[in-house]
Amino acid sequence: MTEILSPLPGTFYHKAAPDKPPFKTQGDAVAVGDVIGLIEVMKSFIDVQADAAGKFVRYVANNEAAVMAGDPLAEVA
Repeated sequence: MTEILSPLPGTFYHKAAPDKPPFKTQGDAVAVGDVIGLIEVMKSFIDVQADAAGKFVRYVANNEAAVMAGDPLAEVA
């Protein structure tokens, strides 16, 4: 199991917009570089990219959760 960690502090989002589906759902294939979420910092949105390949297990951080750098965001197996 590999954790994808937050690269910076901010608000974590599972979706690109409220009316869009999550970037990944359980069982989805994940390749290195795939976007799995967004972090908002001062009205700027930064892609969170997977640094490991495998199958998406789950989001660890809730949607719209405040996160700090190094916090686990998702798990890939």
